[in-house]
Amino acid sequence: MLRYAFKRLMQGIITVFFIATATFFGMHSVPGDPLANDKAMTEKIRANLEVKYGLDKPLLSQYGIYMGNLLRGDFGISYTQENRRVNDIIREHFPVSATLGILAIAFAGLGGVLWGALTALYRNRLPDLVIMLLVILGISVPSFVFAALGQLLLVNLNDQFGFSLLPVAGWGTVAHMLAPSLVLGLGTMAYLTRLMRSSMLEIINADFIRTAKSKGLPATRIFTHHQLRNAILPVITVLGPSIAAITTGGFVVEMLFAIPGLGRYFVQAVQQLDYTVIMGTTVFYGAFLVFMVIVVDLLYGLIDPRVRLE
Repeated sequence: MLRYAFKRLMQGIITVFFIATATFFGMHSVPGDPLANDKAMTEKIRANLEVKYGLDKPLLSQYGIYMGNLLRGDFGISYTQENRRVNDIIREHFPVSATLGILAIAFAGLGGVLWGALTALYRNRLPDLVIMLLVILGISVPSFVFAALGQLLLVNLNDQFGFSLLPVAGWGTVAHMLAPSLVLGLGTMAYLTRLMRSSMLEIINADFIRTAKSKGLPATRIFTHHQLRNAILPVITVLGPSIAAITTGGFVVEMLFAIPGLGRYFVQAVQQLDYTVIMGTTVFYGAFLVFMVIVVDLLYGLIDPRVRLE
């Protein structure tokens, strides 16, 4: 187990290295001037800024400096936010995105397992048909469409009730978190529902399920201890990447709901061509995704004793 964990950790480090390298050269190949936002800039000021950010050096020298800073955990200084380090931006705003992501994945995970198991038990009947129709909509429609529709629905409901049932935008209380987390988790919940349904249908017809029924075990015990426990394994496999995707993928949702998360700053950095913020958040997101995949790989072996990681 330790050998496998060390091997996966080394693979993760190599993956993050390639992510950082691709991000650096990709950003420097994008047309545009990261210092062009400073109006009425004199040549002397521009030269000083280029020295400050290392833009006066050859590209390979900049790459060496960038990788050296990464090894020390330093993502650099923002080009557009005066005297503000990228590390500070991540430290202050990632907890907001993480909180939103945790609520969204909790909603998506519980809903996906529940609705997936329900559709398998009522296969080809009305509950199955209705839920699968909603699943197709959830997978097909982008989250920003659900966000806009959700805000419109909240505005109408608040107007009908005469008071604010749920805030339309903003951040700070649990009420502010419910609508965006619901919107953000819908797509993942639909995908997990479909996956859980397929897994449950395979387990229902397995030999050990027929054996349990022949022994006279209660239907509830067969469902919870045999069907659900084995069918949930594929869901756990994709849960790690799903957690990372939801936690770091709510860029548009954060913008629409005016949530001060890291995704909002990433979008602003792209608009302003802020190299250091874009590269820092991209590498951070990539490392987080790799970490979650490794964690799920290790947990998978602990949950299913039949898996031999070595």
